[in-house]
Amino acid sequence: MYQKLIEIINNKIDVQSISEERKAVLQPLIDFIQQKVNDRQDININFICTHNSRRSHLSQVWAQVASAHFNIPNVHCYSGGTEETSLFPKVAETLTNQGFNIFKIADTNNPVYAIKYSDNALPVIGFSKKYDSPFNPVSAFTAIMTCSQADGGCPFIAGAEKRNTYHI
Repeated sequence: MYQKLIEIINNKIDVQSISEERKAVLQPLIDFIQQKVNDRQDININFICTHNSRRSHLSQVWAQVASAHFNIPNVHCYSGGTEETSLFPKVAETLTNQGFNIFKIADTNNPVYAIKYSDNALPVIGFSKKYDSPFNPVSAFTAIMTCSQADGGCPFIAGAEKRNTYHI
C-alpha cells in the first residue's frame, strides 16, 4: 500500500473517537462482514448513491483500502447510483492528493479511471453507473445506501443479501 495512505489511516483515523451510538448503527454491517470472514466467503459491498459521482466512489475506494490495510480477506467493493452521470472531477483530484495513483483509461462523457492504492493490488475501477450495472454483482452482496435520496428512491435492491443505510 502506498505510504501516504498508510499514514492517513494510522495518523488521521481515530477509531476510539467513534461514538457508541455510531458503533451500534454500524454493528449489523460488522456482523455481516465477520460472518463472511468466518465462513471464508467473498464479501461484496455495493455503495449506492444518487448520481454515483462522489460519496459512493469515495466509500468504495476507501472501503477497499481499509480491507487491504486491516487484512480482511476477499473484500470486493463496488459503487452505483440511481442514475448514471460521471465521476465528479474533484473526487479524482482529492484521491490523488490523498496519495492514490489515478489513471484515466477512457476519456468520454463518463470517464473511466483506474484507481491504484498499491503497486501490488488490482486497481479500483471508477466510473458512474447505475447500481444494477453488469459491472456490479447481481447477487450475494450487501447494498450500502450512502445518501437519503438513494435510500428513499431504492427501497428494494434486487440480489442484495443485506441492505444498510449510512448517510455519509
